[in-house]
Amino acid sequence: MTKIDPPSVEKRPVRTERHGVASIDDYAWLRDEKWQDVLRDSSVLSADIRGAIEAENKYYETLTDELEPLRKKLFKEMRGRIKEDESSVPAKDGDWAYWSKYNEGGEYPTFVRAPVGGSAEQKLFEGDHERGDAKFFDIGAIAHSPDHRLIAYAVDRLGSEYFSIGVRDIETGKDYDDVIESADDGGAVWSADSKSFFYVERDDNQRPKRVKFHRLGDRPETDKVIYEEPDDGYFLQISKSQSGAYIFITSGSQITSEVRYIRAGTPEMEPILIAPRETGVEYYPDHHGNDFYIMTNADGAVDFKIVKTAITNPGRNQWEEWRSHHAGTQIVTITTFKDYIVRLERENALPRIVIATYSGEEHVIAFDEAAYSLSMSAGYEYDTKNLRFTFESPSTPRQTFDYDMASRQRKLRKTQTVPSGHDPSLYAVERMTALASDGAEIPVTIIRLRSTPLDGSAPALLYGYGSYGISMPSGFSTNILPLVDRGAVYAVAHIRGGADKGRQWYLDGKLKKKMNTFTDFITVGETLIEKGYTAKKKIVIFGGSAGGLLVGASVNLRPDLFGGVIAAVPFVDVINTISDADLPLTPPEWEEWGNPITSADDFQLISTYSPYDNIADHEYPPIMATGGLTDYRVTYWEPTKWIAKLRDQAKGGPFVLRMNMGAGHGGSAARFEQLDERAHLYAFALRVWGLDGQEPVVHKP
Repeated sequence: MTKIDPPSVEKRPVRTERHGVASIDDYAWLRDEKWQDVLRDSSVLSADIRGAIEAENKYYETLTDELEPLRKKLFKEMRGRIKEDESSVPAKDGDWAYWSKYNEGGEYPTFVRAPVGGSAEQKLFEGDHERGDAKFFDIGAIAHSPDHRLIAYAVDRLGSEYFSIGVRDIETGKDYDDVIESADDGGAVWSADSKSFFYVERDDNQRPKRVKFHRLGDRPETDKVIYEEPDDGYFLQISKSQSGAYIFITSGSQITSEVRYIRAGTPEMEPILIAPRETGVEYYPDHHGNDFYIMTNADGAVDFKIVKTAITNPGRNQWEEWRSHHAGTQIVTITTFKDYIVRLERENALPRIVIATYSGEEHVIAFDEAAYSLSMSAGYEYDTKNLRFTFESPSTPRQTFDYDMASRQRKLRKTQTVPSGHDPSLYAVERMTALASDGAEIPVTIIRLRSTPLDGSAPALLYGYGSYGISMPSGFSTNILPLVDRGAVYAVAHIRGGADKGRQWYLDGKLKKKMNTFTDFITVGETLIEKGYTAKKKIVIFGGSAGGLLVGASVNLRPDLFGGVIAAVPFVDVINTISDADLPLTPPEWEEWGNPITSADDFQLISTYSPYDNIADHEYPPIMATGGLTDYRVTYWEPTKWIAKLRDQAKGGPFVLRMNMGAGHGGSAARFEQLDERAHLYAFALRVWGLDGQEPVVHKP
């Protein structure tokens, strides 16, 4: 990389004392006092903070300028693997079929419909046109009304995930005057009369706080508050049963949920509570006949069970077990159809779909591969025997199937097209197990070229997340192939803190057991070396958001092991963030990490791994961090402070920050702009490996 002096970020020491422990934060000033205003209008960011961030961006651009030809090449390769006029498989809803598609060269999808059996396509919402000249644009949800006359659409033009809801007449193409501001990304949930809908409103701290009811033609400021969540640690969401008969209002924390229901046909009724919240108990209902079928971890069902209860008397004491708990086999989700109840399960990092009748007869949809991903789409209809699901593996492009739940026959509806060509036989997909020091067996999914030698000479990109019980699917990603095709090994670590091996796997990687997440990740890196996949200093570790915490903590623990770090919107300033109750996500986070405000023990534990607070005077590998100026999930100052402190206190590097000045947590929502962002990350990794001049390997198996 070009030799250039990095920017010097001014130090303005702020002293804080917590639980008798004093600390100095030299870079606390980078947190704008009016950060809430910045989320809505980034132009109000303080000039000195903006100057510091722009200096970081300029440093990154100058330092990596010579990588621009490589970035363009990577972008071209990734774009060449995308079918530009891609479309989804139409989904039937009564007399209509709905789907989305992209225009050639388009950044955003167009949503369309046609009569079932007909060919007259009708355009509902064209993302590229709707964007206009907005620097940032994201589509949250498009929901058609039950009578098929209207759509409600949710869009974000800031990047801070404050969505606006609009309503459009499908036939005329004209919008209603009703525009809902500060809404959640889930958009509108229609009532049965198609004249009103429910939505979730976010407060000034970006928390989904209130469920509101809107009747078309009314002024939004007069909308009735149906339910307001009093606890900042619980966020709200709304959904509709598969039958369409009930609307569910869910209050949820990291470990607890509470649900109220409204009959879609009587939308102005008061919501009825199913069961009061109990700390640590989660439950998620769907509707069938006179009953709710509920997925829950109540009564010690760590990996969840299914109960049913009469709608007229749904309290906990009325729950009747329908499908018992099976430890190690986690029920991920359930959907109730008229004649079938379907569940997605996961065991040992592999999914399966189970189809059951209400009498209890069941069968399984599974695939015999080392690693793969399954997902199911419930669609719009309740009285149907058709289930749509997708299958993919790290080497197999996504396949969409329609499955007849009665005949058990599957029909392939679509296979993902890779225009530049893709031969799965060129790739080896493997499942490896890494053994933790306490005996835990950590699954690892690997994809490499079959020709890539297992003699330690190959570089590796090691990806992980490991928080919130989120599992890492073993799916197909065309974006990773430019690295694999250049001889890199790509490995996904299914570490504790995620739920890849069931809910207990998650519980064993949070709160007081959080260190397991980081040591598992390090163990995976060491095992890749032991088995000849790569060598010391040839591993670039990659994680985003809480995965940024993972790589930040791991490199603090073992800076000697890794050759480079890519931290996308990284959650690295853990102590300060989790001690700031005003930040949007902090109150719910206490159930994930602990509460350092009230607990000295939690403060001490988090202090041992918080990346920002554990930078040591060691030789660190090159580190690249990204951020988004309007990111409310991981605020812009976290990666900015981390890079500044690394540069001041650690050796090695370089340490660089690339801040997106016009986007939030997910970066750009435009599909090709996303590829450009990814090209920057991959070019960084290739430079770390010394492969920035390497062309893709082309050979016969």
